[in-house]
Amino acid sequence: MKTPRSNRGSGGRDPQPISYTEFLRQYPDGQHLEWAGGHAVEMAAVTSDHQDVSGFLLCLMSSWVEERHPGVVLMRPFQMKLGPGLPGRAPDVIVIGNAKRSRLKKYFLDGPADVVIEIADRQSRALDRGDKFYEYEKGGVKEYWLIDPERQTAEFNLLGRDKSYRVMPVEDGVLRSVVLNGLWIRVDWLWQRPLPKVTKVLKEWGLV
Repeated sequence: MKTPRSNRGSGGRDPQPISYTEFLRQYPDGQHLEWAGGHAVEMAAVTSDHQDVSGFLLCLMSSWVEERHPGVVLMRPFQMKLGPGLPGRAPDVIVIGNAKRSRLKKYFLDGPADVVIEIADRQSRALDRGDKFYEYEKGGVKEYWLIDPERQTAEFNLLGRDKSYRVMPVEDGVLRSVVLNGLWIRVDWLWQRPLPKVTKVLKEWGLV
């Protein structure tokens, strides 16, 4: 097995690039790796805030999709292969509708998700705001949510007809998804400690 390269530039590089097919063969369970530049790349370690917020959003998205938007919700380290010439990434949370269910393979999603959520921290911030932003844009991810608990910032991007991202408006502290029609969140939920109880949010949504 080849040694994965570090996402932060501290690890060794594979002697030779490997294909995405070879990457999946060697690392079938993901192992918190991504495939970029022809190499297996270690993902940044996660913080407790990262875990809390990603888990919170995973629960909310799963509940919403189950009731209102038939599809699938998946989490890191499940792979998303954006398209030819683009990396294989493992976003924190991905949402795909039933129209894309046929693209869901055993070990990866063959194409862009409808919604991708990344939780940024000091180790992953540059990658999430840089390379991944442009990869998700080029690959056709319709909504890209970038949440930064440490800085208490949230950016929600919608892919326009020109295939470029535009920042979605947050009105009165509320983000309303375009892709997941009817879904909304209060952004300050993400900074509360402890986080709101999922059942409380589901009541506000009218799901329970």
